[in-house]
Amino acid sequence: MAQPQAQLQHQHQHPHPHLHPHSHGHPNMPQQRPQVVAPPVDPVMQARIDADFRPVDLTVAGPGNAFALCQKHKLEKCDECKVDFIPINRISKIFVTNANLRCPPPPNVVQQKLSQAVTNTKDEGNNLYKKEKHREALAKYNLAANIAVQRPPWESSQIFREELSTVVSNRSAALFELGDYLGALVDAETVVSIRRDWAKGHFRKAKALVGLGQLEEARAAVSLGLQFEPNNAELNDYMTELKKHL
Repeated sequence: MAQPQAQLQHQHQHPHPHLHPHSHGHPNMPQQRPQVVAPPVDPVMQARIDADFRPVDLTVAGPGNAFALCQKHKLEKCDECKVDFIPINRISKIFVTNANLRCPPPPNVVQQKLSQAVTNTKDEGNNLYKKEKHREALAKYNLAANIAVQRPPWESSQIFREELSTVVSNRSAALFELGDYLGALVDAETVVSIRRDWAKGHFRKAKALVGLGQLEEARAAVSLGLQFEPNNAELNDYMTELKKHL
């Protein structure tokens, strides 16, 4: 005898598709994770890396053996061994002293507190400079420069260059007022080297050279600055003054 049609159908019903209480998959079957596919290797970039690769003998030391030194002399920077581990050891030190930092953050992440500390200390120096307290201003600029160079190496180099060049430029001005023209020149050349297209660095260099009695060199410094900013009033005015004495 044939069974009733109702008994041959699925023995339960689902009144609403969104209220289905369970799935029909195998209960012990693990869920498959999507495979991460590595991006293809750029052959040009790989060739450059291979061309620059040079094996070196090194040893490790310090906390957690996290710092590299040359094998022969146990130095971070060794001219004889032609190695310089200072930059990589600086990064290593940051990781050693910050246990929760697993990898460098993106370069667009900036330490706002550090920037604020640089700005506040520099402004304190500026206020002292305006009051002609040049030696006290110099101390503030020294402190601001020391803070600026503590920026982690993975952050944007542009921020580092702008902060440090501004502070060192102001320090050059303070040294000039104190009669230390050679020190002012060294700072000015530092500014030019890290921010070549900024007119202020060339102006500071020219002033220091004038203090040292090197007028032709000062005119050359102004001329170079005007190549970057032809309409800079400060440089143009100073060039006019220089020409009166040449």
